[in-house]
Amino acid sequence: MYIHLGDNFVVPSKEVVMILDGQSSEESVIVSEFLDMQKKAIVQLTTGVVKSIVVTTEKIYFSPLASNTLKKRAKLAFDIDTQFNRIFKNS
Repeated sequence: MYIHLGDNFVVPSKEVVMILDGQSSEESVIVSEFLDMQKKAIVQLTTGVVKSIVVTTEKIYFSPLASNTLKKRAKLAFDIDTQFNRIFKNS
């Protein structure tokens, strides 16, 4: 399954490591340091306010969508994959 991150961009849900609130980069020294060290991996999906930061196995995406919205989408993708595997791979 895939998760839509905004600006017509999707990533495979299995590659998502974490989804952070956009303000965490401003409020957390650790997150700020991490992002500074990974500058080459950052992909800006918005020219406006960054509402969430999506860390994947390959890149870090700054998304215009709220972190709660993305977390719900990720959970939905996980639930669908789990049900598919339970129904079709275990039969």
